Amino acid sequence: MKSVLAQTLRNPWLVATVHAGLWVLLILAVTSFGGKSPEYRESTSVSVPLQSPAPVAKLLNLFSPGVWPASLAATNTLNPFFTRHFIPPQTPPPPTPTARKIELTYQGFYQPVGGSKHIIVKLADAFLDTLVGAKVTANLFAAEATMQSLTLTNPAAQTNLLLLNTKKEIEVPIP
Repeated sequence: MKSVLAQTLRNPWLVATVHAGLWVLLILAVTSFGGKSPEYRESTSVSVPLQSPAPVAKLLNLFSPGVWPASLAATNTLNPFFTRHFIPPQTPPPPTPTARKIELTYQGFYQPVGGSKHIIVKLADAFLDTLVGAKVTANLFAAEATMQSLTLTNPAAQTNLLLLNTKKEIEVPIP
């Protein structure tokens, strides 16, 4: 047995009436049958605007520049609160350095069979592995390596002696 609501909704007369009503509403909406919309405008207020209870309206005139009197003695002198006493004198910048210091540590050497000596030098945190007679850093060359020391020389024939596992600070020119 069908429910009464289902039977009513499936009634052809109800469906036709709802269908025709929707078409009538569509036609009325398209043709603006309902008339014209009301004109909107600003209305004037009937009451007087509220006033502030604090008398602050005259404060603007109190701080305007036209109210203050002109100074009696207009001068071009410096501000009395300005001083050059605390400004340090201008000194030329220091000359650019021509040399820097590096830390070298001689770690030892090894010699492969039938080959030349290889030295191990620690430069800051890096390890350098180079041959005796080769360049170690900017202008330092390894001159001689023994079990206890390493002799470094530069093109100006100055020598530095590095002892085994001893950190030494050496000054080299900046390239």
